[in-house]
Amino acid sequence: MRYFIEFAYNGKNYHGWQQQPNAPSVQETLGKAIAVLLRSDIEITGAGRTDTGVHAKQMFAHFDTEISFEVTILKNRLNSYLPKDIAILKIHTVANDAHARFDAVKRTYEYHVTTVKDVFEEPLSWYCHQALDMEKMNQAAKILFEFSDFQCFSKVNTDVKTFQCKIMEAYWKQDGHKLVFTIAADRFLRNMVRAIVGTLVAVGMGKISLEDFRKIIESKNRNEAGASAPAQGLFLTKVEYPYICGTQPIDKN
Repeated sequence: MRYFIEFAYNGKNYHGWQQQPNAPSVQETLGKAIAVLLRSDIEITGAGRTDTGVHAKQMFAHFDTEISFEVTILKNRLNSYLPKDIAILKIHTVANDAHARFDAVKRTYEYHVTTVKDVFEEPLSWYCHQALDMEKMNQAAKILFEFSDFQCFSKVNTDVKTFQCKIMEAYWKQDGHKLVFTIAADRFLRNMVRAIVGTLVAVGMGKISLEDFRKIIESKNRNEAGASAPAQGLFLTKVEYPYICGTQPIDKN
């Protein structure tokens, strides 16, 4: 049978989601834990990649096993076994052809910027001591909807076949002394959100004009965009599937 495992993690101590040959990853840590508790070789496939130091408030992965178990019991055992920076939220029984990566219809990220030096917020945000024009950053964010090719915000030398993404949400919101950027799309390129945030912050600092921001996207050149924002402020907050209640609104018509 195939199962979807829904979980969250603090990415500070991991070199991203994907398993690495000589560095700790979330995929390796979670896969080993499931294998130990089920006493079986287990391969897990995630909904996508996150970079080194990036966090997830909601992430999904799938695995297959012929071993019978009670999902609630396995969830509790995993939470006892795993390190404190990975938490299992739920285990879902799904169809055998369900796929955590290819079936996701929407992914949402948040990026947290703090404008005040805060010893509690700073480890999970980007501290910007310069004044930021949030109105200008929101105007620039709206320009993203004019495009579908985001090669200028993609990591270079990537193995993707297309740079096309459908952005569904993109906006900044004030939260106390924090600015939170929310962006949702059907898919994201490697390093895309951090590159967008870094470029939008440059707009907020007055270093890049709105017209320049549009030209950067049109250039399809990563060198034209701003520097990537630091990893610690980025959170994957939601992954949505058409068949898992709670990840996507149910069509009542």
